[in-house]
Parts: sequence; structure tokens; C-alpha cells
Amino acid sequence: MDPSSYAPKPTAKDIAAKYRKEIANGEREPGSRMPAARQLAKELGVQLVTVQSAYNQLRDEGLVLSQQGRGTFVRDPSVPLGTEPGSSPAYTALADELNSIHDALRLLGQRLDRLERVVGDQTPPVQ
Repeated sequence: MDPSSYAPKPTAKDIAAKYRKEIANGEREPGSRMPAARQLAKELGVQLVTVQSAYNQLRDEGLVLSQQGRGTFVRDPSVPLGTEPGSSPAYTALADELNSIHDALRLLGQRLDRLERVVGDQTPPVQ
């Protein structure tokens, strides 16, 4: 029997940590493709679901994007979260919510400007 078969297999957390570090260190460029999940699972001797879980962790952290049929790619940090295809649904929802808040604040700012003009026109001069 091969003694290496007794070595502990990496968990999804271990796999995610490895790629998180590589992304942070610039070893994986934005837009670069991550290893195919099936192939990586085979190389590591783990179940496919373990690698998928690791990639989901990275996606939920906003580090990678998953595109059906194409693979998983390192996300470009200069692009706002939630705007690219394959973004985490949580980031997409957050981006939509932030856009709504931004629009509401802009409208409130316009209303405040109008009110200040109206009040300014009605204020008697100070003596």
C-alpha cells in the first residue's frame, strides 16, 4: 500500500485558503482561469463537491467569478462587485441595493437644494 494514501486530504477551507493566498500575492492575475474543478479534485484526491465548495467560498468573498460551461476566473478588483456575469448573487443584490440608495440620496440632495433656494428667497434680510 502507498503510504502517501494516508496523508490527510485537503478540505474545502484548505483549498480556498491556498487560492486566496495566490490571488492576494498576485500569483493569479485578474481574468485568469482557475483549475477545472473536476481535474483539481482528481489531482488532490478529493470529491468534486469539495473543490466546488472551495470555489463557492472564493466567489462569495468576491475573489472569483463562475461562468456556467466556461469555468471559474479570478475577478478583476477594479470592476464593481456584483456587476459581472457569474458574480455571487449576494454581491449582485448588494450592488442593486447600493444603486437604489445612491439614487435616493441624489433625489434627496436635489430636494434639499430646492428647499434651500425657496427658504433663501423668503428669508428677510438681517438688520
